[in-house]
Amino acid sequence: MNCTQEELYIPQEPEFEVQVPVNFPALPAQVDNPMTAAGIALGERLFFDKRLSGSNEISCASCHIPSLAFTDGSTLSTKGISGKPLLRHIPAIMNLAWADNGLFWDGGSTNLESQAFAPLGHEDEMYQDLEELEKELSEDATYTDLFQQAFGGEIQVNRVMMALAQFQRSLISSESTYDHMVREEPGGSFSSLAWEGYMLFEEKCAQCHVPDLFTDHDYHNNGLDATFNDFSEDELYLGRYRVTRDPEDIGKYKTPTLRNVAITAPYMHDGRFNSLKEVLNFYANGVQDSETLDPILKQNNRLGIDLSEAEKQALIAFLNTLTDETFINDERFAEY
Repeated sequence: MNCTQEELYIPQEPEFEVQVPVNFPALPAQVDNPMTAAGIALGERLFFDKRLSGSNEISCASCHIPSLAFTDGSTLSTKGISGKPLLRHIPAIMNLAWADNGLFWDGGSTNLESQAFAPLGHEDEMYQDLEELEKELSEDATYTDLFQQAFGGEIQVNRVMMALAQFQRSLISSESTYDHMVREEPGGSFSSLAWEGYMLFEEKCAQCHVPDLFTDHDYHNNGLDATFNDFSEDELYLGRYRVTRDPEDIGKYKTPTLRNVAITAPYMHDGRFNSLKEVLNFYANGVQDSETLDPILKQNNRLGIDLSEAEKQALIAFLNTLTDETFINDERFAEY
């Protein structure tokens, strides 16, 4: 995003103080776009406003539904302006304030400020003319006031993106049963099966899904495919390679967080698995070899992760403890 110093106006009001959960890492600094209460409020309004689409019928929340941890439950969503299936599965939105290694499944966007340009301009998603968007929002006196409060100036597309980024960084999921357990708070009781799953998770899954964010924010080839010969759609099916042009990145995709994973099916970058059981069956018996397969999935003369049926059930019991009912039932979003 190319912004002048004037466009990167830093508001004079105090920064919004993010309450970082004690079991989370320190929050990366946001020097160019510090969070403020006014910026977050503006971003929330924009996120749910259908005027951000060319048809005035689709908002960010049309595909990122709060009660589904900001996913939409589809394999490949058809809720965009064209009605065509999108090419990748819609990821959840939470704890993105800690996402400092790219966004989208291949890391094609470096930060949240630039990320929103993609869906807003895509012909199959929101397909909004950005000059028209500025005009439409400027006709709304409420927005005029909100932009003044948040950024000290007029409505500009770059400020739309900055406000959306602030709102998304404010979406923190940290009140699951697991969180209460590790913080030794009420509501943190595990069943014996969930405890068994927790131990298995630490042993067999936590190398990539690192607690307590349950992602390493990195990119891995997890063995979904053995060959990568489809160069269509601007090489979208080649994974991280599309961005870096490094052959070592062919087939690699961003590690998704496992928070709220029990309610965010389907799974993987293309939504190919419909249940957690299918995912675990894949890791146990379906991993395919290729030159860039992650070494973690190629050990002891076998592909994948050695899991018995009982261990799969235990892991699922643990993964269910990562559901944050407070987050997915947030009353702030009920009015939308």
